[in-house]
Amino acid sequence: MAGGMKKGLMSLEAQKQDEMMFMELALRVRMRREFDHQFGEVHFSMSYREKVIVMSFPLSNDDVLLISSEKDWNFGKMPFKILKIIMPLKSKMNTF
Repeated sequence: MAGGMKKGLMSLEAQKQDEMMFMELALRVRMRREFDHQFGEVHFSMSYREKVIVMSFPLSNDDVLLISSEKDWNFGKMPFKILKIIMPLKSKMNTF
């Protein structure tokens, strides 16, 4: 895992809660794959919460890019900008 908090901000959850959130995320990603045949592959998923926006981008195998942001973030455009960046990376990851 890489990344970090914006300078001057504190995480809203403790390490134990982080682990629970990641386990829940992994389960959701796997469950969504059950519908890929009917609806197509999931490119990203977003939760608009009271305090934060959380997005997950399935990569290859069981890898997932998790991004959380402040609520003033442009969630109508940013996920698609992220997709443009990771799509070539996903292709390369699938070749290994």
